[in-house]
Amino acid sequence: MNKSAFVGIVGRPNVGKSTLLNRFLGEKIAITANKPQTTRNTIRGIYTRDTEEGKIQLIFLDTPGIHKGKNKLGKSMTEAAIRTFSEVDVLLFLIDSRIDKGPGDMNIVEMLKGVDTPKILVINKIDLMSPDDLKETFTAYEDMGIFQSVVGISATEGAGVPELLEEVEKIAEPGPMYFPEDMITDHPEKFIVSEIIREKALEFLEDEVPHGVAVEIESYKELDNLTRIGAVIYCEKKSHKGIIIGKNGRKLKGIGKSARLDIEALVGTKVFLELWVKVKENWRDSDFMLSNFGYKE
Repeated sequence: MNKSAFVGIVGRPNVGKSTLLNRFLGEKIAITANKPQTTRNTIRGIYTRDTEEGKIQLIFLDTPGIHKGKNKLGKSMTEAAIRTFSEVDVLLFLIDSRIDKGPGDMNIVEMLKGVDTPKILVINKIDLMSPDDLKETFTAYEDMGIFQSVVGISATEGAGVPELLEEVEKIAEPGPMYFPEDMITDHPEKFIVSEIIREKALEFLEDEVPHGVAVEIESYKELDNLTRIGAVIYCEKKSHKGIIIGKNGRKLKGIGKSARLDIEALVGTKVFLELWVKVKENWRDSDFMLSNFGYKE
């Protein structure tokens, strides 16, 4: 008998949701960066394995971090995450610190109290917590009585992730295989390529620039042993354009080289990548541009 479940991964920005998704799948489909609000779209990853009874398929939805949006993009991201609460079969609520480290986690807990979806509390980054803090956090959330289980993990190291998968599989119910068993995401390759380029921009750019960056693929041609890609990096200010390009174009070249290596690993061919930088002022507050970039329906 086959089992399946849609599983939402929710939490504050920068708690490790995308890292966990990649760990589940054993491959990188969601970008990660040491900056909050890296994930803008809901990223779907597909995990399938054989059991003695049949196949089990878990469709994980990595959602944007829940935060108080300062512009239309931020608000749209949080709305997308909250919609997931009632659209999935299981919710994984990720935290990465003690319960008293700020109001963000408790605000999400209050939202989750009114949701009937089965919930698992996931304490991430346990490798960075003291045993006392971990025990205190574990007990505090367990005592709330709203979570099916509480699991401690390290998404970067992999500790506790097999046990977390077991907990999710316990909740999965008999159901169809929604996707072929060799498929790990339903996003088109071009989407993942644009996300890789944005990830490299996040890594290379200074703190004030990344949140105002979007990437659009303008051309994508697959030849016999070469993939030719043309992409535009959009920013909100003329001064940011200069920062992205860098002195003598060095920063843009660095972004391009780093992105090209990851894209080649993804597509399995040599890649010729051309990048341009354009300014779209205040695009994060433009409904048209948000729709154009795929951040809003």
